[in-house]
Amino acid sequence: MLNKNKSKKIFLLYSLIGLGFAIFLSAMLIIVLKSRSLPSLYSKDSSKAERGNIISADGFHLATTKKLYKAVVNTRYIDPQKEELFIELFSIYSDIDPKIIKNKLHKKNGVVVLSYHITEQQAQYLKNLAHELRRFKVFVERLNPKTGQKAVHGLSVIESGESREYPYGDLMTPIIGYPHKAEEDGYTRIKGVKGLERKFEDVLSARQDGSSQGPRDVNSYIILNRDSFTKPNMNGLDIKLTVALSIQIKIEKMLDALKAELDAKQIMIAIMNSNNGKVLALASSNRFFPKNIQTSDYPNLNSGMIEYSFEPGSVLKPVTFSLLLDKGLINPYDMVNGHNGKYLLRNKVITDEHKFGMLSAENVIIHSSNIGIAQLAQKLSGPEFYEGLKSFGFSDTSTNDLIYEKTGFIPDASRLENEIYKATCSYGYGIRVNLMQLMRAYSVFNNSGRIVYPRLVHSYIDEYGRETLIQDDEQAQVIKTSTAERVKQILIKTVNEGTGTKAKTEGLIIGGKTGTAHIVENASYVDKYNTAFIGFVNDNTSKYSIGVIVIEPIKSHFAAQTAVPAFKKAVTIMIEDGYLKPDVVQ
Repeated sequence: MLNKNKSKKIFLLYSLIGLGFAIFLSAMLIIVLKSRSLPSLYSKDSSKAERGNIISADGFHLATTKKLYKAVVNTRYIDPQKEELFIELFSIYSDIDPKIIKNKLHKKNGVVVLSYHITEQQAQYLKNLAHELRRFKVFVERLNPKTGQKAVHGLSVIESGESREYPYGDLMTPIIGYPHKAEEDGYTRIKGVKGLERKFEDVLSARQDGSSQGPRDVNSYIILNRDSFTKPNMNGLDIKLTVALSIQIKIEKMLDALKAELDAKQIMIAIMNSNNGKVLALASSNRFFPKNIQTSDYPNLNSGMIEYSFEPGSVLKPVTFSLLLDKGLINPYDMVNGHNGKYLLRNKVITDEHKFGMLSAENVIIHSSNIGIAQLAQKLSGPEFYEGLKSFGFSDTSTNDLIYEKTGFIPDASRLENEIYKATCSYGYGIRVNLMQLMRAYSVFNNSGRIVYPRLVHSYIDEYGRETLIQDDEQAQVIKTSTAERVKQILIKTVNEGTGTKAKTEGLIIGGKTGTAHIVENASYVDKYNTAFIGFVNDNTSKYSIGVIVIEPIKSHFAAQTAVPAFKKAVTIMIEDGYLKPDVVQ
């Protein structure tokens, strides 16, 4: 009986052990078979490449990119007892008013964006704060109804886009241009709309976003080994200009003051190296702030140096004269009848501001006689005149560095066979040009008969500081060197004795030509004018072409009182900044 009871106890014990073991195996099987989320042994990281900068010749950043971040939090995971602590700390690190933060937290239950405009420096601070907030258990664990698992969601600081910054405000607008924002997979990119920003969009744009992935350590940092992969950022290239900030600022301030003095609609000026086309300054009195464009700014968004075409008036006379001289059709000492200031050509009356009798061909330029150049131009055939104007760059693109150019027009060869069209075109009517085309044309006289392309971009620079220089364009020989030198001397004489005397500066070689032209509105000439002075200034080592256009000055319609003073002031600034050294005996 005793043995029988003992056997029952042993059986019961083994049964319990067997049952327990079965339960253990079942539990282990369930754990093995049940789907569960395991922490990943790998980590991924990504970063966005940046748009390139626009840099002045003297190293100042005229347009640059700033990364923006957004700060995001899920209000469900904030411990109600520590909400005030969160608000206070986030306010300190982000420089956002605590009341604003509190209102955002209480406005919506769930994911809340506290700011879309976190700077890169603030983002780094806030990422450190996010780590500390977790350590102080400001965020609590909650059950995710979708996954059925508990999790903690803290403060997230996410790269959200980029912002284009212009540290010098309206400097060099509209040449630099302006951008607009474009969304790419939730990330805000900058795209150029006008000016250099648009023309060099492909150069400035980010080339490749960065990414990294590989095994992670206990802090979720990627371990760099043979199993990891890294694709580096490739930022857009920086563009270095030929334009120097120091002189550009002074030229713009001078134009602002002169515009007010003359009560003009706009004044534009270009300063260019005559030998290679490198632009030293390109300025307008009408500018805008790219970060704050107003409706009133719309007329100023266009770069008038290439987008404003006009009848040039008398500044075209040296071009006509050089074509005649180059073909041997005239010499500077040929005599021309000035007809005492009034000349009837078929049914058109041509007049001069001053009355002349007989005058030499070169004096036609020096004293700006419409009657004289109209008669001389008749020696050119229509095709000769047309091809000559084309060779000087008119009706063609003037520069490869700007966009949306209005190239104007010249009458075709058959029309230029007509005596009246030939006459009016010879002194700058019936033809439309822009400032940069005139700069090209006048470079011929100061560059031994060769024409240059104005250049604003000096080089491209990558993120490693490697610089790629832009090669000079090939220069075409437009007229003979001897012809260019002769016209150059006549333009110098024009400044010393003729219509450009107010441009004289002691110790420098200065030549140029004034021009005044009626403005056309609704297919008729009206009592409004554009004035111009296009010329050059040289010292013993440097040669510069300078062009000035004054649009609709009210105080005076004479170039000698509007455009020439702007030229003279620009030369003074160039002397002050060391670009010109007058040869003056002390």
